[in-house]
Amino acid sequence: MKTIGIFSIVIGALEILNIFLLFFMIFLEKKKPQSIIAWMTILTFFPAIGFIFYILLGSGLSLRTRRMMKKKRLSEKDLLQTFDWKEGLADLKSSKEVKYDRNLATYCLEKGAYPCLYNDVKIFNFGMEKIASLKADLLKAKKSINMEYYIFAKDKIGKEIMNILIDKAKQGVKVKFLYDSVGSKKTPRRFFRKLKKAGGEVGEFFPPFMHIRLINLKLNYRNHRKIVVIDGKIAYTGGMNIRDDHMGMHKKLRPWRDTHIRIEGSGAFPLQNIFFNDWRYAVKDQTKTSEYISQGYFKSPKKKGDVAIQVLSSGPDSFSPQIKEAFIHMITNAKKRVYIQTPYFVPDDSFYSAIRIAKSSGVDVRIMIPKKPDKKFVYLPTLSYAKEMADLGVKIYLYHGFLHSKTMIVDNNKLSIGTCNMDNRSFNLNFEDTAIIYSKEKNEEYTNQFFEDIISSTYADSNYFKRYPLLNKMGQAFFRLLSPLL
Repeated sequence: MKTIGIFSIVIGALEILNIFLLFFMIFLEKKKPQSIIAWMTILTFFPAIGFIFYILLGSGLSLRTRRMMKKKRLSEKDLLQTFDWKEGLADLKSSKEVKYDRNLATYCLEKGAYPCLYNDVKIFNFGMEKIASLKADLLKAKKSINMEYYIFAKDKIGKEIMNILIDKAKQGVKVKFLYDSVGSKKTPRRFFRKLKKAGGEVGEFFPPFMHIRLINLKLNYRNHRKIVVIDGKIAYTGGMNIRDDHMGMHKKLRPWRDTHIRIEGSGAFPLQNIFFNDWRYAVKDQTKTSEYISQGYFKSPKKKGDVAIQVLSSGPDSFSPQIKEAFIHMITNAKKRVYIQTPYFVPDDSFYSAIRIAKSSGVDVRIMIPKKPDKKFVYLPTLSYAKEMADLGVKIYLYHGFLHSKTMIVDNNKLSIGTCNMDNRSFNLNFEDTAIIYSKEKNEEYTNQFFEDIISSTYADSNYFKRYPLLNKMGQAFFRLLSPLL
């Protein structure tokens, strides 16, 4: 009886704490209704575990952290005043040589994504292609290498890249390397210390409490970006991390399809800026914007090719989900087609509505997801939403392997390639970036790749999803309920 009494007291105390948590979510953090409902479900059915999960995963970034991140941002005003972007802005309005979408470009400009015209852009559809190109560019680096990855593993590929960075640091090249604490949690820190000993600089984004990786109160907020900037003029971004399985070496997830881009020209400028914003916060760097400019990290924009680019970034420190809003803008203004590739498709109401409106307006909407999942708890709600999309008439394809690409093709002149998945985590919780490319040629090139991927995929209509066993459907329903938290 005494044990039962103690148990009742503990449960009662947890219920009171959970009520306070809900009050905190509603009135102080002002979370979205979907998130509150999801947390209410967890706290109701699993009060003890739910409370611990909320402390670790649910609480937002503190006001102090947000202020610190904003304080550490490079001055956009100083950067734009240093270089003459007026020519680029004029070209954006009048250029016949470079094609773009005026409304989308204006929106992105409003969100801080200034126009980068005349770039040379190369698209990589498989990991080893990207790695070969990256190695070649790293070996040619003369002054600086800035590298930021969500996952950087101590495996075959990771060791090869790290050895190049170490050699370059010994040669006097300024090497700055930033990794995410959660994404690279399996990589021992001593692996990165080798670069520091060689003269490079290393930073860890959102490190855990007292560097104990099991105690990280910010583990729900991950720097999911993959950025490399070499000598201030060549940049890489996209879906590929530095890990063997992203090169197609994981037996269970083969074939692995991913997409990355190499930018040479003024398009490297904003990615350099994003890197330094993250770097200054992670290592508490006090270097001024003017000093970075004088050190040659920001090259004056030069014409290199004929591709226009705008780079958007977003994260939990942003005023709005800028990348998601840009995607919605692209979808709702599409005239002919919207083709999406994503490993995780867990849209919120606004993104869902944008696709439904586009489909109802006669736009050819196609979504490709993997057939082989890497995270079951995210894949199950992905299947649930994919079924609803199929019911709407959207063409759904399941790639025969693991599809890790984060891309969107719109009409015949817009293409987005970046780090952002089509889910709540990427839209609201992760630090992400994406490059919006205005080019008929690049659009056509990647559209051809999309149709090649269709050949390696299964077409899934409404009847296809009915074949899943009951237990799988129950899992879809349960994890969909928690989708605002995934």
